[in-house]
Amino acid sequence: MINTLKRPSIVMTTLVTLIIAVFFIGVNTGTIPISPMEVIRTLMGEGSPKHEIVLFNLRLPRMIIAILIGAGLAVSGAILQGIAKNPLADPGIMGINAGAGLGVVAYIYFVFGSSKVEGFYSIFAMPLSAIAGAFVTALIIYALAWKQGVTPIRLILVGIAVAAGIGAINTVLSLKLSNSSFMYATIWLTGSLWGTTWHFVFALLPWVLILVPYAIWKSRYLNILNLGDPLAIGIGVRVERERMKLLMVSVGLAGACVAAGGGISFIGLMAPHIARQIVGSKHQVLLPTAALIGSLLLITADFLARNILPSGELPVGIIITFVGAPYFLYLLTKARA
Repeated sequence: MINTLKRPSIVMTTLVTLIIAVFFIGVNTGTIPISPMEVIRTLMGEGSPKHEIVLFNLRLPRMIIAILIGAGLAVSGAILQGIAKNPLADPGIMGINAGAGLGVVAYIYFVFGSSKVEGFYSIFAMPLSAIAGAFVTALIIYALAWKQGVTPIRLILVGIAVAAGIGAINTVLSLKLSNSSFMYATIWLTGSLWGTTWHFVFALLPWVLILVPYAIWKSRYLNILNLGDPLAIGIGVRVERERMKLLMVSVGLAGACVAAGGGISFIGLMAPHIARQIVGSKHQVLLPTAALIGSLLLITADFLARNILPSGELPVGIIITFVGAPYFLYLLTKARA
C-alpha cells in the first residue's frame, strides 16, 4: 500500500520538476537569448523594453498555452481510451480534432473579421466554433459506429473514415479563403503555437481548469466502465448517461485545445499510454499523470520546434507527428501480437 501511494506522488513530482526545467530553458533560449538573471529582472519589472516584449508578449503565453494544450489533449485521449476500451483511441485518430478543425476553418471562412465578434467576445468565438465542430463530429462517429452496440475496432475505423471526409471539406473551404487567411489556416491545421497571445491563453484556461478536474472527479466511472457494461449496470451505474458525460468532457477539451493550437495529433495517444506504463490503469492517478506527461511532451516539442532550425521554426505539430506516428505503429504491432 505504501509503495502504491508513494510511486504516483514521486512520478508526478518528477514530471512537474521536468516541466519547470524545460519551461525555464525555453524562456532563456531563442532567437534573442535571455540569461536567467535577465529573466528574473524582467519578471520583477527591471528588464529592458526589448526583453519585456520578448518575454511577456512572445515566450510566456506560448509556453503556458503549450502546457495547457498538452494537458487537455492528454486527458481527452485518456477518456476516449477508457470509453472505447481501445488503447488506440485518440482525438486526432478518431476524427475529433478534424471536426474541431472544420469548425475553426468555417469560422475563418464565414465570420473571421466580422464586427459581430470583435472585442471581448472574439476571444471565445473560435474555441466555441471548434467545440461545436468537435461535438457534431463525435455524434456522427458514434451514430455511424452504432450497430447493436459500439465495438472498439468499429469506432476507430469509423473515426478514421469521418476524419478523411472532414479533411477533404477543410481543404475545399481553405482553397476559398484569401491568401492571408489560407496561410493562417494551413499553418494552424498542421498544428502551430506561433503567434500565440494572452487572448488564446485566457480563452483556453477556463476549459482546462474546469474540465480536467471534472474528468478526474468522474474517473471512478471510467474504472467501472472498463469492467464491462453488464457489471457496471449491475452495481447501479447509469452507463450511457455517464459515458455521454465523459464523451462531452473529452470533446470539449479536444475542441478547445485544437482551437488554441491547431491540429496537434498523437498527444492524446502517447501520454495516456506512457502514464499507464508508469502508474497503472486506475484513472484517479492515470488522468493527472497523463496530463503532466502531455504538458511535458508538448512544451518540449515546442522548444525543439523553435530552436531546431537556425532560422525560422517548424510547426510543433510536425515534431509531435514525427514522434507519434512511429509510436502509433509500435502500439498497433503490439496489439496484433
